[in-house]
Formats: sequence, structure tokens, C-alpha cells
Amino acid sequence: MPVQAVAIVVYEGVQALDVAGPLDVFSEANTFLDSADRYEPVLVAAHHNPLRASNGIRLIADLTLEEATGGFDIVLVAGTPTPPETEPDPHLLQWVKELPWRSSLYGSICTGAFVLGYAGLLDDRRVTTHWQDAQALAARFPKAKVEPDLIYVRDGRLITAAGVTAGIDLGLALVGQRHGAETALKVAKRLVVVAQRQGGQSQFSPYLTAPADPESPIARIQDHVMANVGNRHSLESLAAVVGMSARNLARHFVQATGITPHEFIERARIDAARMMLEGSDRPLKAVAFDCGFGSADRMRIVFTARLGVSPIQYRASFRRTTLE
Repeated sequence: MPVQAVAIVVYEGVQALDVAGPLDVFSEANTFLDSADRYEPVLVAAHHNPLRASNGIRLIADLTLEEATGGFDIVLVAGTPTPPETEPDPHLLQWVKELPWRSSLYGSICTGAFVLGYAGLLDDRRVTTHWQDAQALAARFPKAKVEPDLIYVRDGRLITAAGVTAGIDLGLALVGQRHGAETALKVAKRLVVVAQRQGGQSQFSPYLTAPADPESPIARIQDHVMANVGNRHSLESLAAVVGMSARNLARHFVQATGITPHEFIERARIDAARMMLEGSDRPLKAVAFDCGFGSADRMRIVFTARLGVSPIQYRASFRRTTLE
């Protein structure tokens, strides 16, 4: 197979791991590949002046946008810790708009998806970004089919990855597709990461968000549920907490939160269980009982459906430990 030309688009304030993650994957892959079958990555930016990444390190592009006129096999637009509020530089935007003709595969890492969106490349396509910005991406580009839980998505020639270290997952997937699972596994071992991450982004993101009005009856109900997460709750019992009818509560709750009271209760139980699994060695049966699941089996079913991992897998990944 021929050499793969890879371009990563960078700019001021870029997230360094969005750049370094996939670069290290391709670099490590080269150690297992013939020289004629290697990856040749370059950084592309508006100019050759040093760019300051969000963590303070400086990056210098190999090629400017004007110089990067040739075709690439893969082009990835790196992201920033927070999504851009306005369209990017017109020269960058025009360069990105031409990606379907400039490369075989094109896409983004983290909030780089917003740059693709401004370029009109997300319309009617399945895409993802950092879990914290998925809702904003969907709101800003309503024609995009945003998948907030996926680590990476490929829709035809378009490839998008979730936040930060997900660029490593995407790089490993690309290496695996081209050179096989064994090579991808070797690269993952060299980088001391898993070759294929279990579960989706939901295991990293909090399920609960604060209500807009913390003094509202809905906020009082939420506080009541979280303070008594192990208890049984019905629509009628929750309505009694704030002196509302069950029908009015159901309607106002959805208007204020976008979800039903039943959905909120399950999310509260998941978050409570996650905190216990992260911070203690309590048996699963005890965690399930204290968080209102009733049984460890029921908790496992909910975790698997919601997070893509079992409670045991979640604890193995997120158990808090201290250095000795």
C-alpha cells in the first residue's frame, strides 16, 4: 500500500492532545510498517508563525493553507477546549470547504466539528464531538445528525471524533481499518491505551444538570429525589412534595427540564451509583440498593443500556486511587 499523507489543521488556541494524540498513533504505527507503507503527517495552518495551544505549548505548521494545495489521504481539523462562537478565518473556512475534493478521508477531532459545520460539511451526516458540546453542535447545525455518546463516527468519507483523547481512538481505528486489528493492538500497547474503548461518552458526562431556576418547584423536586435516591418515587408522591397535581407536575417538569420525572429519577440513580462506584469498594448489591435500583442485576441492565458498560467495568475504569 502507498504512503498515507495525513494533514492535521491547527490554529491559535488548539487543544494540544487533539493534535498530539493522532500524531503519536500514526508515528507509532510507522514502527511496525514498511517505509513504503508509512504515514506522513503534517501540520497545516494559516501561517508558519508559532501558534500557542490551549495548554501553552507552541506549534509550528509544516505547510500553510496556501502551500497545502496537494491531495491528502486523511485531513483532520483539530479542536479547541471550547467551541468557536463565530465562523473561522475566511481563508481557513474556504480551505476546509474543499476537503471533499482535497482528501480521501476528512473530518475532525473534538470541537473541530464546528469548523466543519461552518463549512457546510455536516449537513445530513452522522457526526460526534465532545459530550459537553454535542448539544451546542446540534443546535448550531440542526441538519447534522449528532451522536453525543459515540467516541468516533464514520459516515462515508467523513470521520469525526469526540473530545481530546478520542483522537487516539480515531487514529487507532484508522490504522486498524488499513493495516488490521493486530497492528492497531501493537500501537495501542506501545501507547499504553486500550485498542478499543468500552462504552461511549456517557460514562464520562454527568447525567444531571441544574435547573434554570434553583428556587422553582421543579428544583425542589429534583433536590428531594437526589436526597432520597434510594426510595421509591411516583408521580403522585413527587407532586405532593410541592403541592401540585400529578398532571401539572408532569407537564411543568418536561417544560423545565426537557425530560420526564421518571427519566430524571433514573438519571439521578445512575449518577449516585457512579459516585459510589468511583469512591468506594462497597458491594454492587449494596450500591444498587442504596441508589434505588433494587438489585445488582437491575443496575447492570440500566448501566449497560445507558453507559455501554457494566457497573463492574465502570468501577474498573473510574475507581479513584491515590499514589503511594
